[in-house]
Amino acid sequence: MVKESFTGIEKETLIEIRKLTRIYIMGEVRVPALNNVTFDIKRGEFAAIMGKSGSGKSTLLHQLGLLDVPTSGEIIIDGKNLLNLSESQKAKFRLERFGYVFQEYALLPELTALENVYLPAMALGRRKEEYVKNGTKVLEQVGLGKRLHHRPREMSGGEQQRVAIARALINKPDILFADEPTANLDSASSKQILELFQQLNRDIGLTILMVTHESEDRTYVGRMIWLKDGELAEQGT
Repeated sequence: MVKESFTGIEKETLIEIRKLTRIYIMGEVRVPALNNVTFDIKRGEFAAIMGKSGSGKSTLLHQLGLLDVPTSGEIIIDGKNLLNLSESQKAKFRLERFGYVFQEYALLPELTALENVYLPAMALGRRKEEYVKNGTKVLEQVGLGKRLHHRPREMSGGEQQRVAIARALINKPDILFADEPTANLDSASSKQILELFQQLNRDIGLTILMVTHESEDRTYVGRMIWLKDGELAEQGT
């Protein structure tokens, strides 16, 4: 529930991360990637997870997005501990509640932009007329309304990433996870993608968690979460 505060409207907590730990076992070697990480994310936040290479940024994002299983800890969304879900329940939760954008665009080369975008809606069993309509709408939303039937090879890197963003939006997710989304783009395309994230956060209240190592990206986000050697180092606006 949204609460009133002395400074105005206080947003409700959407994600609660509690003592999240991830240790990888490689033979007889234990490699700690995350160690007792605890913080909250408010609904409607645009937050960047930052830190040096190897600090645990992508590992953290993969835990929160249910793409990997933590060694211990809790991930609570809307009061539900996601780690208590079965694998099939997790898969359904990912499709319905999460959107993902990665460094690699992960588009199927033989499909058009529209076909790539509506795949997650097909996976949920939506009707064709519904997912075609919604796919067209989100491609228009990201500025690709005239590129619906182009294949990835006919588009620039920035356009392909916008297709990937549209695909992440097709099921109207509560949370968008972005892992180094501008790493393969030139500065102009990177700026377009980050401005698009800002617009989505501002206009539709989309909660965004973005992993980045680019210090200049901090100017686009509302909050920074710094990791160092797998531990929470600091947070700030």
